[in-house]
Amino acid sequence: MPFYYGLMAGELDALVDSFAGEPELHDPVRGRVKGVRAFESYVRDMIAWFSQEEVSVENIGHVVLAGRGFEEAVLHFIGDAGPVELPVAVVADHAPNRRIRELRIYFSTKPLTGRQTNRPPLLQLDPDLVVSDVVGEYLRALSVGDLTAVLDSFEPEAYVREPSSPHDVHQGREALRAFHERLLTVGGGIRWDCCAVVDDGQTCAVEGNLISWGTVDLAPEAGVAVILRGESGGLAAVRLYDDVDLSVTSFA
Repeated sequence: MPFYYGLMAGELDALVDSFAGEPELHDPVRGRVKGVRAFESYVRDMIAWFSQEEVSVENIGHVVLAGRGFEEAVLHFIGDAGPVELPVAVVADHAPNRRIRELRIYFSTKPLTGRQTNRPPLLQLDPDLVVSDVVGEYLRALSVGDLTAVLDSFEPEAYVREPSSPHDVHQGREALRAFHERLLTVGGGIRWDCCAVVDDGQTCAVEGNLISWGTVDLAPEAGVAVILRGESGGLAAVRLYDDVDLSVTSFA
């Protein structure tokens, strides 16, 4: 059962039992939650928030493999300024018995608080990790600031969705060009240190840390990109889940 559906069901014991050992979860707002008592408190608070805000969950999709899996959802609720639609990604590391070792939740805090929150790394760089085919080509093109190679990675009607809203989308060749030109105006590339991958051959989730943006060195920022391959071998979609504050760069 997807994590947020489990929260909505309110089955605390089942959520605790879904872990292989002591529950461990990383939340953008609550930080690291470890141990049965801390996890139970977290779940009770989330259940109360879901009830108070009348939160509904729109499931976007999921991939579950032997050692790791992820899910995407959009949380719908009414915030102080009106309706909010919050894109969320949840990555789970699995034990051999398919129970959860650790959960890592990713979303932008801007829709909740009005500002981004720098999120320290959750994982370490894996120097031996290989991100395959067009997904790796896209990330490498970004890292060196090669706009042509970036655009050539996409299918004609592909899109990139930014973290703060499911409607913050750049779709089609010209929109993708304008979006990536804006990202790369500071010179140089965007360095993303890859730490873990979930890939079923069609959809790929790449967890990592944003290290630098052009000539600007950043405090390492945790995030995940969910990348879909299209029918002709290019990228069909890139959905981002991070909280990078673009005001640290000169193009914001």
